[in-house]
Amino acid sequence: MAEKTPHQNITFPLPQAEVTDTGHGYLATPPSGSGPAVIVIQEWWGLTDHIKEVTDRLAAQGFVALAPDLYGGWVAHDGEEAREMKSKLPAEEGARQLAGATDFLLAHDDVTSRTVGAIGFCMGGGFVLALAAQQGDKVSAAVPFYGVGQAVPETYSGVTASIQGHYATQDAMYPEADARRQEAQIREESGAEVEFFYYEAGHAFHNDENRIGTYDQEKAELAWGRSVDFLRKKVA
Repeated sequence: MAEKTPHQNITFPLPQAEVTDTGHGYLATPPSGSGPAVIVIQEWWGLTDHIKEVTDRLAAQGFVALAPDLYGGWVAHDGEEAREMKSKLPAEEGARQLAGATDFLLAHDDVTSRTVGAIGFCMGGGFVLALAAQQGDKVSAAVPFYGVGQAVPETYSGVTASIQGHYATQDAMYPEADARRQEAQIREESGAEVEFFYYEAGHAFHNDENRIGTYDQEKAELAWGRSVDFLRKKVA
């Protein structure tokens, strides 16, 4: 059964709506105490140990990193639970929580940047693209890893952020041809700087918990290094 995670440690106000007025998440700050802001967006499993570790790794690289808890404290143990929880998260509610997280970081005393970056995986990759489309100039860098799910935008005309995508050529959930169409659509509609990398790997190749047996350490490290360099250059 799904269970509650202990990773929630901060709250932040959300734009008004009927569902809830408070967002939750896991915040990690760099050793220096301050730095540019990055939002980390979960896979369909929830705010897991892996996402917490990604957030910590970004903090170690000098970022103030926040992973919003889009499931309100619940994490899934298997694909069936994850699919059910994902289905209960409307794209609009996820976007509302991410908007609140964006404003929270931009007002945070430890954040030195005027914009935020965003990195997300699977469902979170889709929400990264949605955040960039909806928040305009507040987001300067968007890094989707195999971005899929309910939040993938229909149009990218509102995107001003630079985008760096990481996609897999052996992805049964999101085939390479779909990813290349997504890349072309973003480039055509946004006019933003766009670069996509394609890896000889399967879906979720970056997740070292290896929940679906596709983790690839070499490809994950390559993609991670590219992502950190990109966020350093673009988030200011």
